[in-house]
This record gives sequence, C-alpha cells and structure tokens, in this order.
Amino acid sequence: MEGLKPKLFTVLKSYSKEQFVKDVISGIIVAIIALPLSIALALASGVGPEQGLYTAIVAGFIISFFGGSRVQIAGPTAAFASIVAGIVATSGMDGLIVATVLAGIILIVMGVLRLGNLIKFIPYTITTGFTFGIAVTIAVGQVKDFLGLTFSSSPIETTGKIVEVFKSIGTINFMALIIGLISLAILILWPKIKALDKIPPSLIAVIVSAALVKILNLNVNTIGDLYTISSSLPSITLPTLSFDVITKSLPDAFTIAILAAVESLLSCVVSDGMIGDRHNSNMELIAQGAGNIGSALFGGIPATGAIARTAANIKNGGRSPIAGMVHAVVLLIILVVLMPYAALIPMPAIAAILFMVAYNMSGWRECVNLIKTSPKSDISILLVTLVLTVIFDLVVAIIAGLLLAAILFMKRMADVTEVESWKYIGEDGVDADNINLKVVPKNTIVFELNGPMFFGMADKISRLMFDKTKDVLILRMRGVPSMDISALRSLKTLFNDCKKNKVTLVLSHVNEQPMHVLEKAGFIDEIGKENICACIDDALKRADEIK
Repeated sequence: MEGLKPKLFTVLKSYSKEQFVKDVISGIIVAIIALPLSIALALASGVGPEQGLYTAIVAGFIISFFGGSRVQIAGPTAAFASIVAGIVATSGMDGLIVATVLAGIILIVMGVLRLGNLIKFIPYTITTGFTFGIAVTIAVGQVKDFLGLTFSSSPIETTGKIVEVFKSIGTINFMALIIGLISLAILILWPKIKALDKIPPSLIAVIVSAALVKILNLNVNTIGDLYTISSSLPSITLPTLSFDVITKSLPDAFTIAILAAVESLLSCVVSDGMIGDRHNSNMELIAQGAGNIGSALFGGIPATGAIARTAANIKNGGRSPIAGMVHAVVLLIILVVLMPYAALIPMPAIAAILFMVAYNMSGWRECVNLIKTSPKSDISILLVTLVLTVIFDLVVAIIAGLLLAAILFMKRMADVTEVESWKYIGEDGVDADNINLKVVPKNTIVFELNGPMFFGMADKISRLMFDKTKDVLILRMRGVPSMDISALRSLKTLFNDCKKNKVTLVLSHVNEQPMHVLEKAGFIDEIGKENICACIDDALKRADEIK
C-alpha cells in the first residue's frame, strides 16, 4: 500500500543544481502558457479574468507542493468551465466557494481512505464521451464572442445558447469575426514554424489581436469593456455558511470532486508514461483537495491537473514539483505587474483560444476510432454520455453512463456464464482432465458451471433442468471465480428442489470466494460437509457411495 508522502520530499533527496535550473526555466515557460489560458478559462466559467490567475497561483502552488506526481501542473481547466458557469449563475460566488471547499474535503477524504485506484473502474468510453461533450459545450459557448453577437438573453444551457445563436445571427460584428479568424490562424499556424514553436501561440494571438484593435480603433469588445480588471493580490474570502447552503451545494461539490479526481489522475497516468515514473494517486487526491480549498478561499475557481500544461512542463525539462511551484510564483508576479494590460485583450481572441482548447481536449480522432472498432454496447455508452453532457450536465451524464455500463457488463457476464451438462462415454481413460473420459456412476448427473455466479445469471441455476430419477446431482464449480447473494439464493432453491425429489446435491471444486459466501450463509451445514468435494474425482467417489 502506497504511503501518503508528497513527491516533493522524495525528489529533494537526490535533487541537483542542474535539475533546479531546468525546473525554473520550465516553470517560467509553463507560466507564460498558462497566462492566457487561465484568463480565457475564467471568462468561460463566468467569473473575472483575475480569478483564473488566482486559481493557477494558489491551487497550482499547493498541488505541486503536496502532490503525488513529479510533474503535474494544476490550475483552471476547460472541463470545469460549464459546471462553474452554471453554479455561478444559479448560486453566485458564495455558492461556488462552498461547493469547491466541500469538493476539496471530499477529495482529501478519498485520498486518506486510499480510494485513488477506484478511478480505474470508470470505463474509458465514459471519460471519452464526457470529455468530448465538455469540448462541445465550451465551443458552443464561444460562438457569441467569436462572431460578436448581441444576445437578447443569457442562457446557461448549451441547447439554449445554440438557439440564441440562431436567433441573434443578424447581429454579427464582422470586425470581431475578422479578429477572431486572425487569432485562430495564429493559433493553428504558429506551432508549425519550428524556429518559433517554443513561444506559446496563445500569447502571440492575444498580443497581435490586442494591438490591431487598439491601433485601428476597431469596434470589438475587449476584456476591459466587459470586466473590471484587478491586479491586487488574492485575499481570503469566507462565504456565509448555513445548513441549507451546505445541503444545496453538496451535489455540485460531488461533481467537482469526481471530475477533479478523474482529470488529475488521468493527467498523472499520461505524465507517468512520458517520464517513466509512477505517481502516488492517493497523495495526489489529497493535494487536489487542499488545492481546491485554497483556491476557493482565495477567490479562485475549481482546479485540477492540466494535461496540456503538464506535457509542456515535461517537454521543457521539468522533472520535479519545483517547476509547478515556480510556475505559480511567476504568475503571481505577472498578476501584480502586467494584469492591467489584460483589459486590452479582445473577446474574439479569447474565444479563438477556447476553440483550440475545445478542439485539443475533444479527442475526436479517438471517438471516431472507438465508434469504428468497438462493440455496439461500448458505442452506446460513449454516445449516451456525450449527448447527456451536452444536453444536461456532467453529473447526469456520468451517472447514466455508469448505469448503462453496469447493465451492459452484467448482461455480457450473464451471456458468457454457462451451465452445461456433461457428455458421458462411460469408460476409463488416461487423461484425468478430460471430462469425457471420466467414469460417472449411473445414478449421477454432472453439470459444469463456468463464469461468475451473480444476479444476472441466477435464474440459470434455479431453472436448471435435470433428470429427477437420478440420486445425485454434481455441480462442478472450478470455473466459478465469484458468487453473490442472488446466486446463493438460487442455489438454495435448487437444493430444496433436490431434497423434494430425494436427490443429493454435491458441489465440486468450490473456489475461495464462493466458499466464503457459502460458509457465511450456513449453506455448507445445510448441504453437509461431506457433499463439498475438493475435486471432481472426489465428487464422483462420493456419488458412488450414495448409490
């Protein structure tokens, strides 16, 4: 069992000056990448631009300090944008703070209880589906600013935004569209220039677009036109608490906690593969919890591990949590010194950045590949999760996806679980494992069970048809790895049916977990210990004794 020790303390034991220099350089580069992204994601979340930086600074530093990964970079991410926007619209900033603090507490409890590995039980089709769904909601939310539209209302739901776009299409601002297209072109083409690919294209996009709008005096909305820019340091904000507020915030808190856990641990898995390391999932959950509590109390929004920024950290030589801490400190300096200039950034440029974020996170190629190569059941899970994420929200999508996945999994298990009667030839043989060469007493019938015995296939046991003129029924259970209470109940029904017809039920080769279930339920005493046999040969010998 992995201990709860931050990766930073492990790394410092063999830390060198050379690695420190690399970490500092990487931290500075990642901070420059995170600057426009943090602002853009804050605006997409319905809060002020500085609150995105508060999140990257406070949560970024805490999560790097306490985290279970060498290279994780945390901050605001696109996955939270639509969720945060919905909470802010319905419950205000106080509601968001309470929900985020509660989510942090939930994450810490998950880490302390060693629940980090449970993330593997969320099917890949569900994470792929809701990630693509979130990407769609982000992209739809940016159409208004990209086209410079004037909405008659401010819908929260994605479907409402789509309707409003069509209703307001006549208000398109072509100057805004041109600025948006220029920004988008920079974001797409800049990385293709190998000599300049070290400079973040999002930074170039906001500088060029801001210069064009300012110099040409274009009628295009900027951040300063819509928001009040603050360069003040983050300060502690305590919300008004009551039992009703906490109760109302709990569903949102669980949403934030689940998503933070999923995204941060997925980011850790990706980064592990890139650097050949292994993260501590439980310590990472505790760090994510502490980071989200800190972010909320200092006026930020929910945070989690950011895969793109983490990859950039690795690419630029970062190999310890020091890089993530440097990234947070550099952003703090930028907040104090350069934040007023953020007022000049045009909204279409922010929309273009978020279009690229949505495109990069969507994983559309993987979705297409899954649809082409996966069974229909997996495709249905992916599509249901995707559609429900867009139409409703992430909670509904994940719950529905998990329920559907569980139902389809149980059906699949029930389909592969078999109850087969032996075919007999009644002669001795030398192959002890070949069931066709076993000599079976004439008064006996044998059934082979294969697969888990659970409620999805319990009726196969209770409806088992056998020759009631026989004296012994043997169930060979070497292929049964597990059993639940529903299967046990069906087994008892079969046993009672055997007793009525004066047939002795004998169990052969019962594995450890099913044996524990039988012992705990007292079924072994009912059937008789002499009728529980270690192997098929012993069971056949027992049947021979009964005749």
